[in-house]
Amino acid sequence: MVLNEMDNGGPEQEDNRLLEPDVIAKGNILESFTESKETQELIHSLRLAHENLTLREAVLEKFKVIMDKYQEQPHLLDSHLEWMLKLLLDIIRDEASPPSLIHLAFQFLYIISKVRGYKTFLRLFPHEVVDMQPVLDMLVCQNPKDCMTWETRYMLLLWLSVTCLIPFDLARLDGNISSIEGGSRASTMDRILTVAKSYLIVSDKSRDAAAVLVSRFITRPDVKQKRMADFLDWTLSTLSKSSFQTMEGALVMDGMLQALAQLFKHGKREDCLPYASTVLECLDKCKLSESNQTLLRKLGVKLVQRLGLTFLKPKVAKWRYQRGFRSLAANLQISGDGPITQKTDNTGAVKEEEEEEEEYDIPGEVENVVEQLLIGLKDKDTIVRWSAAKGIGRLTGRLPKELADDVVGSVLECFSFQETDSAWHGGCLALAELGRRGLLLPSRLSGVVPVILKGLTYDEKRGACSVGSNVRDSACYVSWAFARAYDPMELRPFVQQIASALVIAAIFDRDINCRRAASAAFQENVGRQGTFPHGIDILTAADYFAVRNRANCFLNISVYIAGFPEYTQPMIDHLVQMKINHWDGVIRELSAQALHNLTTQAPEYMTNEVLPKLLSLAVGTDLHTRHGAILACAEITHALSQIAEENKRSISSYLDEKILEGLKQIHLELYRRQLYRGLGGELMRRAVCTLIEKLSLSKMPFKEDPIIGGWQWLINDSLQSLHLVSSNARQQTKESAVYALAALYDEYYCIGEEGANPAQQDQLVKQYISGLQSHEEMVRCGFSLALGALPKFLLKGKFHEVLEGLKTVTSISPETLSFAQSRSDGLKAISKVCQTIGVKGDGSPNEYVCKNNVAQIYNILLDGLNDYTTDSRGDVGAWVREAAMTSLMEVLLLVTQTEPELIDTDVSKQIMCCVAQQSAEKIDRFRAHAGSIFLTLLYFSNPPVPHIPHREELEKIFPRSEALTFNWNAASQAFPKITQLLGLASYRYHVLTGLTVSVGGLTESTVRHSSQSLFDYLKNIQNDMDAMNNFCETLLQVFEDNLLNDRISVPLLKMLDQILANGCFDIFVTEENHPFPMKLLKLCKEESRRSKNVQKLRSSIAVFCGLVQFPGDMRKQVLFQLFLLLCHPFPVIRTTTASQVYEMLITYSDIAEPDVIEEFMTILSDTNWDTDLTLLRKQRNYLCDLMKVPKPLLVTKNK
Repeated sequence: MVLNEMDNGGPEQEDNRLLEPDVIAKGNILESFTESKETQELIHSLRLAHENLTLREAVLEKFKVIMDKYQEQPHLLDSHLEWMLKLLLDIIRDEASPPSLIHLAFQFLYIISKVRGYKTFLRLFPHEVVDMQPVLDMLVCQNPKDCMTWETRYMLLLWLSVTCLIPFDLARLDGNISSIEGGSRASTMDRILTVAKSYLIVSDKSRDAAAVLVSRFITRPDVKQKRMADFLDWTLSTLSKSSFQTMEGALVMDGMLQALAQLFKHGKREDCLPYASTVLECLDKCKLSESNQTLLRKLGVKLVQRLGLTFLKPKVAKWRYQRGFRSLAANLQISGDGPITQKTDNTGAVKEEEEEEEEYDIPGEVENVVEQLLIGLKDKDTIVRWSAAKGIGRLTGRLPKELADDVVGSVLECFSFQETDSAWHGGCLALAELGRRGLLLPSRLSGVVPVILKGLTYDEKRGACSVGSNVRDSACYVSWAFARAYDPMELRPFVQQIASALVIAAIFDRDINCRRAASAAFQENVGRQGTFPHGIDILTAADYFAVRNRANCFLNISVYIAGFPEYTQPMIDHLVQMKINHWDGVIRELSAQALHNLTTQAPEYMTNEVLPKLLSLAVGTDLHTRHGAILACAEITHALSQIAEENKRSISSYLDEKILEGLKQIHLELYRRQLYRGLGGELMRRAVCTLIEKLSLSKMPFKEDPIIGGWQWLINDSLQSLHLVSSNARQQTKESAVYALAALYDEYYCIGEEGANPAQQDQLVKQYISGLQSHEEMVRCGFSLALGALPKFLLKGKFHEVLEGLKTVTSISPETLSFAQSRSDGLKAISKVCQTIGVKGDGSPNEYVCKNNVAQIYNILLDGLNDYTTDSRGDVGAWVREAAMTSLMEVLLLVTQTEPELIDTDVSKQIMCCVAQQSAEKIDRFRAHAGSIFLTLLYFSNPPVPHIPHREELEKIFPRSEALTFNWNAASQAFPKITQLLGLASYRYHVLTGLTVSVGGLTESTVRHSSQSLFDYLKNIQNDMDAMNNFCETLLQVFEDNLLNDRISVPLLKMLDQILANGCFDIFVTEENHPFPMKLLKLCKEESRRSKNVQKLRSSIAVFCGLVQFPGDMRKQVLFQLFLLLCHPFPVIRTTTASQVYEMLITYSDIAEPDVIEEFMTILSDTNWDTDLTLLRKQRNYLCDLMKVPKPLLVTKNK
């Protein structure tokens, strides 16, 4: 269903799992053609631009951009078309205009016609007698094979199609056609026909314009007498000789079919009728329905319907249904008895038709035409079906009542479940056309409405997806058309069914376009019919824009609409019958949650009707049905328990013994049939874990029931076999099992105030801790989170044991280096356990977080911030760092709120500095996470976190007003703030370490903004020697601490290169042998020695070249290092060194005498540094002599 409304909102804000594939088009509502002045200037500039290819393309592209804005509102151009056309035609008609300028003008004309439509635009073209010959001459001069000028030919053909309509015999234009030589020249009629024929077989768009020309030219009174028969003979002959199996044949057939379709559309019936049978016969022989060319099949259907209309007399069927008032305003003014009057009038019209209808014979060919159109309704392509549907509507309007009714019956045969979705879609389009034209009499509604209701929920699974969204969309179109076509009294018996079906489609359909189509159809019915219950209220909640978010429809809008009793039960029934067995798992989950929300509207119906049905489906044979039914049972039961709790009643008062037994039997039956294993086992495990969670939260009376042991076995087995679950389902399975475990233990394992059974507690904790030693990463993940989810009574006396087990999971060993996910989950579990057991300063380490173990907890979490493990997946250590930051924040805030004295100065400083370092690093998402935590700790006020270093300065850098809105993801916003922390002594080392990775990274935007922020900071402290010395000392310390650590050292070398190149250390250039550059040189030599890392060596070369700017003895040391690298074993390093040294000498030309520099550079540029090392060493040694630097000596390796 085509809807014109524009969505000015943002994209669907849904969870990633709920995102829909549909692309939502957005547009702007324009008020007028605002670029008229700019367009005028563009057209005037054509005379200057046409000679220059660049200017020509720029002008053309600019005009396209302007015009394309009006594609959806082309009528805004109407008042400007005339002057645009005049300016362009002046250029075309000017004899001084070169061909390139004329073609450019025609390109402009084509763009205008494309946007406004050629039918409207052509009316403005000059079409006097004097225009015909110049246009024809210009067209004859064109080269049909020139692919660069097709726009010119297209527009000339269209222009000629207008000028050939002049009301004079064309023979009068020819005068005396005998030439001086005694021969004869072709008449104007023959010239036009020859041109038209030649362009009907070309491969470009001119073919379409030629078809328009033919239809208007052949139907002229003088031409049809002399040339129509010959032209049709030529067309049919060409058609019969062509084959759609070849590309050339398909193009020729396309042109012929277009010409015939246009000819039978514009020609008079009496002129075309004698040829119609012959054309139809030829068309049958072509067997276009077997072609795989969509356009040919569409043109075939289009021509067939035109032939059918030619066979039938052009008259309006008097038997058709006439509603009377078509205006909405008139409908609203009708009095209460208005519809009855209309109905009476319509009945009278039918009787009058029966008396006055002329009886005439229907040609036999009409049956063939109808049959082909019915076949077209089932075509695989939408445009063919749409053309066939329009043909059915037009043809039926000219048939007698009985035959028309037969056609309607044939259309209804498309709605068999043996038919494909294409047939259903075509049938819906045809019904909409028939209804819209008043050809579907009210007596047929009782048979049509049930079909439409089925169409609104049509969904057939095909492989891993489904078909049917187009059927549902077209069924909405039928409902929309019926609202406009029928009197409210006619549709009154079906109002409840249609209203419920449209509401259900608007909120529960999977596809956004179907939901919006249903909403629009519902809106049309509310306005036109006025009989839909609670129509205005529902429209307010479920309008075109509100239904764009699927989760919102299922979980929120549905609850509001279900508050109207007419819709409650149909909505619940639809979810149970159509949605919990849906092929898409997300829809099944949403449907179960929707049933939870709807339970409050009909608790008795859910208990007595829905739950018994779901319990039988939950142990059925179909996997998807079983999954959806189990989830629905879980959600409905949980909702009923909440209702019972609100009414202070037991859940047993809502659920009888049979239902309780049925809920227990789900697990037992699935276990007995081994449905937890094999195909679908993952789904069943997740579903039953959800069931266990919801039943436990519902406080089902199952204490000490054997089923508890079965449920615990399922949870433990799911955690134990996580590594066997498919990778895309692991996270969901793990979460489902952990949620179920927490709810189950909390409800069924607590024995009064005493807590857990000691033996049971020991067994559980020991089992879960032993699972942490597994060689499978996912098993470790599962049992880590399981320990984190244990209730307090099961952790009592076991905290130290659990902490030690989780500490083992979070530590890195050679065997577990790649187990980043398990380390992440282990850190999350430590935080959860700490929050569960609470803090008590002088408590026992086995019972609480206390002064004896709090330091150990901090150290475990802080160690997680140093996890920079990388593998084929990338920086997997980032998951660990993210979990460590979150856990540190949660534990620190927990301790702050209960025992703040357990937080000493060192701990607070270490946490804030480490988080600040993470907020300066290169990955946007993790930088944003760290920044958010940093500001949360800074501004936490209940009570404030103690001992945060430089709190006042931090609050100035990060004002409280910006804390919530600050965008850490944006490098342009984050780094200018972060670099200010370099001025704070406590943060300088960690922030510089983080900045090093960003400045020396690979992401262009991160490198640009981080380096610029660092340079700005350094420029600001140029005159503060203390600040510069502090920065340099910290820089050297970072370098020294990370020597041979490529993660830091390589980016650090890149950063040093940029700092040196930007002159940030110019303050040290005035002093010879300053200790800072000397130490820097020493560290660079140490870092690059014996390295085989090409990236590191290249960065080292750049740093050495930058260090040459510092005077004194170190300059010779730097040159010595560069000369060493000139004879490096790797050719790429030798060439890089030579290139960098050459650039260095240009930049720092004062390091030697000018003549020495010139000779040095000549040797560097003339030497091929890829050749043999023996030759290169001689050249290198000569360069050493030139620069008075000691020659490197070749060291022989000892065997």
